[in-house]
Order: sequence, then C-alpha cells, then structure tokens
Amino acid sequence: MLDKLKSALSGGLGTPILLMMVLGMMTLPMPTFLLDLLFTFNIALSLIVLLVTIYSLRPLDFGAFPSVLLVATLMRLALNVASTRVVLLNGHEGAGAAGQVIEAFGSVVVGGNFAVGLVVFIILVIINFVVVTKGAGRISEVSARFTLDAMPGKQMAIDADLNAGLLSQEEARDRRKEVAMEADFYGAMDGASKFVRGDAIAGILILFINIIGGLGVGMGQHDLPFGLALEYYVLLTIGDGLVAQIPSLLLSVGAAIMVTRQAGAAELGTEVAAQLFESPKALAISALVLFIMGIVPGMPHVPFLLLAAGCGGLAYWMGRKIETASDKKPAGPKAGPPSASGGAPPAPAPGGAAPPAVPGGEEVRELGWDDVTPVEPIGLEVGYRLIPLVDKSQNGSLLGRIKGVRKKLSQDLGFLIPAVHIRDNLDLAPNAYRIALMGVTVGEAEIYPDREMAINPGQVFGDIKGINGKDPAFGLDAIWIETDSKENAQTLGYTVVDASTVVATHISQLLAQNAAELLGHEEVQQLFKLLEKSSPKLVESLDTDQMPLGVVVKVLKNLLEEQVPIRDIRTIISTLAEYVGKSQDPVGLTAAVRVALKRLIVQNICGNEPALQVVTLDPQLEQILLQSVQVAGDEGASVEPGLAERLQNSVTELSQRQEATGQPFVIVTSAPIRPMMSRFARSINASSHVLSYQEIPDSKQIQIVGTVGQAS
Repeated sequence: MLDKLKSALSGGLGTPILLMMVLGMMTLPMPTFLLDLLFTFNIALSLIVLLVTIYSLRPLDFGAFPSVLLVATLMRLALNVASTRVVLLNGHEGAGAAGQVIEAFGSVVVGGNFAVGLVVFIILVIINFVVVTKGAGRISEVSARFTLDAMPGKQMAIDADLNAGLLSQEEARDRRKEVAMEADFYGAMDGASKFVRGDAIAGILILFINIIGGLGVGMGQHDLPFGLALEYYVLLTIGDGLVAQIPSLLLSVGAAIMVTRQAGAAELGTEVAAQLFESPKALAISALVLFIMGIVPGMPHVPFLLLAAGCGGLAYWMGRKIETASDKKPAGPKAGPPSASGGAPPAPAPGGAAPPAVPGGEEVRELGWDDVTPVEPIGLEVGYRLIPLVDKSQNGSLLGRIKGVRKKLSQDLGFLIPAVHIRDNLDLAPNAYRIALMGVTVGEAEIYPDREMAINPGQVFGDIKGINGKDPAFGLDAIWIETDSKENAQTLGYTVVDASTVVATHISQLLAQNAAELLGHEEVQQLFKLLEKSSPKLVESLDTDQMPLGVVVKVLKNLLEEQVPIRDIRTIISTLAEYVGKSQDPVGLTAAVRVALKRLIVQNICGNEPALQVVTLDPQLEQILLQSVQVAGDEGASVEPGLAERLQNSVTELSQRQEATGQPFVIVTSAPIRPMMSRFARSINASSHVLSYQEIPDSKQIQIVGTVGQAS
C-alpha cells in the first residue's frame, strides 16, 4: 500500500492531490479531529523545513525550498479558513469547540487570558513581519541581483578552467548548470518571501475579523452575554492565530537562514561554533567583562559569575587546543613528492639535511657521469607550506591540475609537453614557488594554500577583506580570501580560484609562451614516427641528408616562437619536402610553411570572423626597412635609433587602441621584413601578430584600422 502511495505521489499526482486538499479545507466543513491532525502536521512540516535549512551545506542543497514555502503558506491559509468556519459555528459551546490544538494554544499557552494572548500574538506577528520576513526578503532581493551580476564572471571562470584543461566538458556543463540554478534559486526566494510577508499581514486581518465576527455571532445568534462571548471567541481566535503564526515564524526563520547561508563544507552549527569560539582572546575578554559586571554591587552575582567562569574555561581550553595543534606541525619539509605525470623522483632539497657520514674504513666511491644530474626541461620548486598541494598522500590537487595543463597544451601545440619535475626547496619562502625551464627561472610567486584567490576581472560590486596580491599569470589585482568567503566574493563579481589553480594557470601561461624551448630533436623524431604511421611516403620524401633534422627543428621552433601550433605536422612536412635540395635556410623555410598554414594562423587570431582588422606600415617606413634587410640580411638588419623610437611609439599606441576595442593587434607587411618586424612588435607587446600579405587567405576580408609610422 505504501509503495503504491509513493508511486502515485512521485508520478505527478502529489501536487494535484495537495491542491484538492487545500480547496477542500477552504470550502467543506471539517471535523475537529481532522483539524487537530492538520494543525499538528503543519507544525511538524515547519519544523522539518527549518531543520533541513540548518543542516544544508549550501542553498542549492534545498533548491525546492521556494516551492515548499509557497505550498506551506497556502496550506496554512486554508487551515485558517477552515478553523474560522469551526470557530464561528461552534464557538458558543466553549473553549474546546474548535479542537484540542486551538484550545491548548488559547488556554494553556497564554494561560487562558485573552489580553495576554492578544499581546503575545501581536508580538509574534511583529517579529515575523517587521524583523525576520522583511530582512529575509531584502537579502533575497540583493542576493538575486548580485548573483545575476556575477554570472558573466563565473561563466568566464568556467571557460578559463575548461581552456586550461582543469575541467572536462561534462564538469564545465555541470558548473554552468549550477550557476544558472543558483541565480534561479535566489530569484525564486525573492518572490517566495513576498508570500510569507503577505501571510503575516493576513494573520493580523484574520484575527480582527474573527473577533468581530465571533462577537456578532455569539451575541446576535446565540444570545451570549458580551463578557462570555468575548472570553469564548477571543480565546478561540487567539489560539487559532497562534497555531498559524508559530509555523509561519518557523518557516520565516528557515527562509532567513537559507538566504544568508553560504556554501560550506560543514553544517551551520559546526561552522558557527568553529568561527564563534576560535578566538581565545575574545572569550577571555568577554569573561573579564562578565566578571567585572558580576562583582558590581546590586547586580545578580551568580548568573554573571557562572558565565564568566564558562567563558574563561572555554578560552583556556581553546588556547591549549591551538598550542597543541601548532606543536604538531612539522619543523621542516617532508621528502619532496614525485614529479607530475611520471617525472623523475625529486632531488634533495637545497639547504636540507646533509647525507650521512661515511663509516670509518669504508672506501668513498669514485665520481662518475651518473653523478652529473641533467637539467630538467620543466621544474617546479615549492616552499614547505606548499608541499600538501603536491603530495598525493595529503590529497594534493596540484598534480592532477598540472597533468591537465600538460594534456591541454600538448593537444593545442602539437607535441608532448615534458613532465614537470617537482621538489621542495628550503631556500624559498614557506608559501613561495618557482617555475624553471631548462634550469632557468621564468616565474615565481607566493600563494596561500589555506585561502582562495579572488581576482578582479575589471568590474566588481564591492570590497572584500583579505590579503592583497596579484594574479601571477596575468598580473591582475587579486585578494587572498578565506574559503568561507568564496560565495560572497563571487556574488560581488570576483573570479575565485584555489591555490592549486593559481599555480597551474601560471605554469600553463609560461609553458605556452616558451613552448619553443621545450621542443628538441627527440620530440621532432617522435613526431616523425607518429606521422610515419599514417603517411610513410611523406616521411621518406624528406631526405635528411639534404635537409638535416636540425633545420626542421629550427623551423618548428620558429613557428612556436610566434605562437603558431605545429599540430598540422603533415602540412609542415609536405611543405618542407618541396624544398629538399633547394634551400636549408630556416627563415625562408619558416616563411614557406607559414604560407601553407595561413588558414590556421588567421583562424587562431580572429576565429571565424569574416573580416580581419589589420595595421599596415607607412610606405616610406616599409621601404626603409626593406632596404635595411636587403643590405644586412634578416638577422643583421637594424633601424636608426630615432626611427626605432618613432616606430615603437606608433606600435604601442596602435596596439593599446586595438586592445581597448577587444580586437587582436595584427600588422600586415611585405614578406622580406615580416620576421624582423615580428620580433620588434613582440618585444613591445607579446600578443602582437605580424603577417605577410601572402599569409592572409583569399576568403578573409581585410579592414585597415591604422598605419604604423604615419606622422600624426
């Protein structure tokens, strides 16, 4: 029977049945026993909803709360109508005429004194209407607006994580869905709070209508004396009002808790206790103030002194607990964790413990080439406080993030990014890390592993407390905030990421900028083997005697230096095969390959836009640069200092103008001076693109938006 009932309710019949019950309560007379049962159910439902809101870790865990709030309000109003009918029909019979629940609240709760009951009822309504409901409604309104304002920033953060390989397509889809659900939830709560507020107003009106109607019915129809009619009907009305207002107050408190709840990893009670009593200093000062108040003559000594002793004991206990926890922290770092994604084991930390002394009489081993440690292509050194981020035994998430970064870059660039060799380094600050390529430091920063970084994307709607800093990858202003402030920061428009994501993004940005340094002969040989599986004849046509492997490596490096991926290795090798026996000049071969890859190059710059906005060179300037290249060659070409300054100012101005419009900065010039101009432009703005006229596809329209070197 229970299974059939559950199946009927879950199959879509629950809501129609509930609406029919509400309609029946409003239109049909009800026995007092059923009325008692429904009033009790209403109170139980309110208690359950309140407890669910308390134990929810985040608002979306109880996403159906706005609908539950609406249904509970409708049910309570229907019960008011049903109880009003019973009170007016049977009120002349005495206090028990409307059921035991109303009698209990009218007689027992307020002591049978209708004046006291009236005052208690009005106070409950004021608390519910003026304080709880109004505050919750305002918070819902502000949260809904801030959540909607923060949606673009959250979507951008999700897209950035997806592009960096930190999220899969399914995870990104789930996070986008969660962001939309969060906005819908706060919008629904904003509307649902209006129902609760209207319910409080209806409670006041129903009270006075019932009192006036009851006196009229009792004195006019049943000939009761005024005093007796007042006693019967006012007590019944107050009991009816209290039975309705107490569940209403519970639901209002639940709504207020829900809209003020931030996403966390603990229940509300646990978070409040941890945050309220985590400061021994605050507890000790409170104990001192309570003690002073307790010894003042005329004050009640026992309550104040008892509370002072309680606060003092709690302060002492919390202080000892903090000292014990700090004593358990390691004095130095543990052994370094393994390299990300299959690298070599970590090297000994600089400044760490010296190796054990050789026992007496034992011959010292002669040094050999095995003692010469080769330079790791990619290295990451961390301070000892960052070891948990890269230690699998401590659930460190950075190893997985780095693996995702390597996978994403390998797919985008077209060759396997080497493993990241990770080790601890006592010479670094405890919260610092350092990124090295081929043993040379290319980036370093300090992070806070127990906090999260709130990045200002350019427009936020308020300030947050924390430690000011900079995003190490892109140099944006950021604030290191407590973990429990994440939802608030996102609501204000900040992009919030954890410490592991900060390091992984920094590594991704540096590897993408320096991809050419990571490509060597071994990687190119692996590319040849991979291509040979699908195009063996093509690989055979590239005669390494007439075009050495070093030339091919140099061409691929040239492409990567200018942010051109080499994943279309088939087209690259096909183009180089055409020049076998004709040329071994890496610059000329790079130019030929770029022409073959022109569709890919332009697509990476402007996507699928039909038009490409470009900047050209002033004809006189282009002629001067062309003569310089013809005389000294591409590598030895130079520009007169005055002309170079004029050229630099012009490129800086035009690139800033293009970036302000959100468009890439692209210079189009003749093929002979393109390499020199590319190096010059990238030294000013790393995101600059320099194309030759031959590198623009015929299908792409060109819009000239400026001229470099033109006199202003």
